Amino acid sequence: MDRKEIQDRVVKIVCQVLKVDPATVKPDSNFIFDLGAESTQSVALVGAFEEEFKIELDGEAALSVQTVGDAVDFVGKYVK
Repeated sequence: MDRKEIQDRVVKIVCQVLKVDPATVKPDSNFIFDLGAESTQSVALVGAFEEEFKIELDGEAALSVQTVGDAVDFVGKYVK
């Protein structure tokens, strides 16, 4: 799976979980400061990424991911 496909799917999930407009989601968007994520939503994002990509993420490491671009890179490490 290429980076563009991963990014498109990550953005889709971010929009669904955080209820934000796709136009506001950029690679450097910070989940908390730019997109308004709360801690429970951060956990929900990790779960949604796992479900979407059929992977199991290191939850503790995943919670250290700060931006959309970081999430794309992080998920990319787990997706073949």
